[in-house]
Amino acid sequence: MSNALLEISFAPFTAHHHATTVILAAEGLALGTTAASVNTKTGGAVLKAAEAADFKGKAKSSIELLALPKIDASRLIVAGVGKAAGHSEADWAGLGGVVLGLITARKVKTASLIVDVADSGDTKPEQVAAHLAYGALLRHYTFKKYQKKKPSDDNGEAGTGMAGDKLEKLVILCAHPDKAEAAFERHQALAKGIYLARDLVNEPANELGPVEFADRVKALEKQGLDVEILDVADMTKLKMNTLLAVGQGSERPSRLAIMTWNGAKSKKSKPVCFVGKGVVFDTGGISIKGAAGMEDMKGDMGGAACVTGLMLALAQRKAPVNAVGLIGIVENMPSGNAMRPGDIVTSMSGQTVEIINTDAEGRLVLADVLWYAQERFKPKLVIDLATLTGAIMVALGKEFAGLYCNDDKLAADLSACATVTGEKVWRMPLDKAFDKMIDSRFADMKNMGGRWGGSNTAAAFLQRFIEKDMPWAHLDIAGTGMDGSRSDINTSWGPGWGIRLLDKYVTDFHEKADKSEKPEMAEK
Repeated sequence: MSNALLEISFAPFTAHHHATTVILAAEGLALGTTAASVNTKTGGAVLKAAEAADFKGKAKSSIELLALPKIDASRLIVAGVGKAAGHSEADWAGLGGVVLGLITARKVKTASLIVDVADSGDTKPEQVAAHLAYGALLRHYTFKKYQKKKPSDDNGEAGTGMAGDKLEKLVILCAHPDKAEAAFERHQALAKGIYLARDLVNEPANELGPVEFADRVKALEKQGLDVEILDVADMTKLKMNTLLAVGQGSERPSRLAIMTWNGAKSKKSKPVCFVGKGVVFDTGGISIKGAAGMEDMKGDMGGAACVTGLMLALAQRKAPVNAVGLIGIVENMPSGNAMRPGDIVTSMSGQTVEIINTDAEGRLVLADVLWYAQERFKPKLVIDLATLTGAIMVALGKEFAGLYCNDDKLAADLSACATVTGEKVWRMPLDKAFDKMIDSRFADMKNMGGRWGGSNTAAAFLQRFIEKDMPWAHLDIAGTGMDGSRSDINTSWGPGWGIRLLDKYVTDFHEKADKSEKPEMAEK
């Protein structure tokens, strides 16, 4: 990875406070025991300053005090927590991101955060500390790999986290540092996967073609994953003609990357399967897109990035589950060898597809990968992610991913996890009317259903490649997988969306039966 995680450690309240220290105040200006002692040592300066500034501890509010007597810190930041007792995991992580933003704005190399909340409700103190650290990790991410010159404005650009690389270490002072550190290990593993996904989405297409993407996936064998890469010859033998049709206009050959993690107690346990669309750049092909905004199409592999980051996270935390991630990696370019509107292509499933619009290419990639995944791995279920349609953004903006699902329990479980993690989904219809719209006069189906239907007909197309009785969910992440809404834990163009959601889903619904035996991560 091009980005290293911020160094975070945990220590008792009695440890040394750095020159820049943050304390927390809940709504109503409620201070925990340690924060209250800081106020006492300074002769009541904290509460006096809060009164003068009309600071009441509301979420995302803060005050700063300088050169206070009788404490180690020369700069003391008081961050508002809000109504702490009702905070969810996502709320605590968000607060960690807010705190990190306050610290990095001061351009310091080290800082302390005193995690002492007056009333954290049902959340244990060590869990609060771990969630805060996790949010700080995610907020600290920046992508400056290609910025060779330092910005002339020392304040940086608002919202980009340009000062983030100034901070090198954050020490979290808490009640049970050993327990907090143990709880944080899982979050740290997850953050590594999210960082990887963000890096992949942020990379320009000239640096991250299908081969380069596949090489990065192959390198994850060192992290404990089994990785297999199929090239054009391999996919030709498998008759993955719809995937290959998308990439045939590019000089850069397509790839299929398969990542396997066998962590369940029983190696014969059916895996959970994740499939990602990996179009490293999408011009639209012969049905070429308009020039405005086309540079963003380097992020059309957000689904593949999510699957890759998720698989890394599962391996890093040694998840007691069997999982497989497959990503079809292609580039959609116009050329003398590109597929044309009107072409008819035979998919791996044997079904034929009439190409109506070459810019409806992601579903062609997924069609063959979905079929291959089911045929080879016989999974419990399949979840695919794709920056598939602009239409989903018309419906749901950049706040929600569209959820299409053929199984009510799977849809409910994913929705529940989305609520907890804050990566929101909204269930959309899979209806026979939309399926009928993709019937073709010349082939079994066409790759576009016309002006109306948009993301719904795209999902209907994918469903034709799902075997009967196979639980399946499709997440259209066109609005969330790249250039999504910024948040307290993400200021990056490439957000790494979906990893937190799917990791939570795997944890809650597929790991519990296998927790008795966790495998060691194999070094390769």
